[in-house]
Amino acid sequence: MCEQGSLSDFRVVKAQRYLRCDVCEATVMDASCRLSPEQEREIYQLHDNDPSDPGYRTFLSKLTEPLLERLPSGASGLDFGCGPGPALAQMLEAEGMAVSLYDPYFYPSAVALDQTYDFITCTEVVEHLYAPAGVFRELDRMLKPGGWLGVMTCFQTDDDRFDNWHYRRDPTHVVFYREFTFKLLANRFGWHLEIPRKDVALFRKPA
Repeated sequence: MCEQGSLSDFRVVKAQRYLRCDVCEATVMDASCRLSPEQEREIYQLHDNDPSDPGYRTFLSKLTEPLLERLPSGASGLDFGCGPGPALAQMLEAEGMAVSLYDPYFYPSAVALDQTYDFITCTEVVEHLYAPAGVFRELDRMLKPGGWLGVMTCFQTDDDRFDNWHYRRDPTHVVFYREFTFKLLANRFGWHLEIPRKDVALFRKPA
């Protein structure tokens, strides 16, 4: 993730091999253990991301509520990795924000990636990235000065519980971040980092 450290063996769980970076402390699944794109898409299509589901909206509000507190009215944003049911975009639009959609499987819009934005959201996305460093560079490029990047993912904390951790058991999850990982990421890009709620990181690009 940081492109600075070396990867060392961390765990092998049911034939799935995981490595740990000695600099940023990210944990990654070995490339040989990843699913094919077709297998990934099949799993993503099973996700129940119904925009009208109150439980799902409550889940997303962990990110939307603190983000909205920091955004000016009428801000324009990108829901990066929005999936098949862009509930988060609908929630933000209901608060007066303009939101574009991008997802490599469901909304593969090159136009959306050519714009710049006041904010970008990544909810339950960054754990799926094969090349996270490159993706974060692209997100930084698309973010206007003074803009916000909102990330929601389960932070990896307890190594002793890793084998049975529900987040690890999802075969499409290939990289896991610690709070320290995000601090290093913020330092790398010169972003200001806030962690307003559990498993939520908000990065602000300098104006």
